[in-house]
Amino acid sequence: MTATEATEHDGAGGAMAPATEPQPAPGATPPQAPPLLTRAAAELVGTAALVAVVVGSGIQATELTKDAGLQLLANSTATVFGLGVLIALLGPVSGAHFNPAVTLAEWWTARRGGAGVTPREAAVYVPAQIAGAITGSVLADAMFGEPLVKWSTHDRSAGHLLLGEVVATAGLILLIFGLARTDRLRFAPVAVASYIGAAYWFTSSTSFANPAVTIGRAFTDTFAGIAPGSVAGFVGMQLVGAVVGLALVALIFTPARETAG
Repeated sequence: MTATEATEHDGAGGAMAPATEPQPAPGATPPQAPPLLTRAAAELVGTAALVAVVVGSGIQATELTKDAGLQLLANSTATVFGLGVLIALLGPVSGAHFNPAVTLAEWWTARRGGAGVTPREAAVYVPAQIAGAITGSVLADAMFGEPLVKWSTHDRSAGHLLLGEVVATAGLILLIFGLARTDRLRFAPVAVASYIGAAYWFTSSTSFANPAVTIGRAFTDTFAGIAPGSVAGFVGMQLVGAVVGLALVALIFTPARETAG
């Protein structure tokens, strides 16, 4: 990212809960899964809390300092801790996706014979995540006395920012599904939060990497906002990144084949 763009961007991803063979994608539902309504509520509340952390910490940072680097440091640090806590808390309930890219990637994995969400579950998860993201943005604005809904004027349509979203989302999907393939999902709260914290700094877009969060952040004209006109480009590149991430998972984490005699 450039130094000036760093003052306007931040990111958030999603994760999953552990499971047994066959290795599931993130959030694959356990044998005794809670009711779908309960899982959808966890996705809504978790995504709302995540966006409230992202937007709220961005507002707080700009009120406390004018230094762009310190603003981004405060925003990214709050997101890392908030995301890690939310994954640890809600992972056992819904898988803690908080991210349509993760949900759709898991649906695709299940479609091809792996463990994961069904089409019906995905159709419930994604709207819950989007509704949660919008709610979180409005809540953050309310806490800081900002207009509850004010469309962002932060244009983020530059090509290098779109490339940053492809890289950020591909890395997130590679991490999550790589952990699933290697039976290390227990590390998800730390690993996913750490990745997002790093991606704030090494990607030009500061790693939104999440269609629902991107939509939610269009509703706030503050530090973390994104202009409505930039949303479609970001979401499109996030979905491209998810496809790239799944391709990398298939390439790198191919199950070993037993050799004869």
